[in-house]
Amino acid sequence: MSESSILPGADVPRPTRQRLWAEFGTLFIGVPILMAVFFGLYPLFPVILALAAVSAVLLWRTPGFSFRELWRGPVLGEWRLILGFALALGVGSLGAAAVLVPDSLFVIPRERPALWLMIMVFYPLLSAVPQEIIFRPLFFRRYGALFPNEGVAVFANALVFGMGHLFYMNPITILMTVFAGAIFGWSYLRHRSFLLTCVLHAIAGQIVFTVGLGRYFYHGAVGG
Repeated sequence: MSESSILPGADVPRPTRQRLWAEFGTLFIGVPILMAVFFGLYPLFPVILALAAVSAVLLWRTPGFSFRELWRGPVLGEWRLILGFALALGVGSLGAAAVLVPDSLFVIPRERPALWLMIMVFYPLLSAVPQEIIFRPLFFRRYGALFPNEGVAVFANALVFGMGHLFYMNPITILMTVFAGAIFGWSYLRHRSFLLTCVLHAIAGQIVFTVGLGRYFYHGAVGG
């Protein structure tokens, strides 16, 4: 993938490919493996926020990147994409929940509405936004030029997004996040909109926890 398509910027020295690959391997392969191995020995959300902070520092040190980019791009103007994604995911998740966990259909909004409302409010802020910083702007703006073309970059992005959920130790979770990662990565490259991917990610989490698939994405259920 050419640097002009993913990493445009000022004429300043850039990190070497060797350094970028080392960072990439550490962040997107090494860290997920360590999180899986030592899961239960650390608080999850502080670790995610810390990784997002590290990602922000790396973005700041990325030639040509400006944090103003995070506020650009279409969001509500892509309402067809958002609505289509929500409908498709809603139908697919409902069908999956009916097959995999029929006793858990809509269990949180039915039995614990206060908890459901908290998830609807805080999932976007504490989970979707930090993850999107790591897996979309950082991945594509700093490491996108490591890949020969955008298709390969989206494929790699989907794989590492699934890898980032390795600590759940559940193939269903990993498959779902790989699929979602492909959509989020494609959306980011198409629209260059961090906010749009945050909205898509937030909707995905809200739907999953609403229909009853939350056990596959709740860290407290790991090993249960």
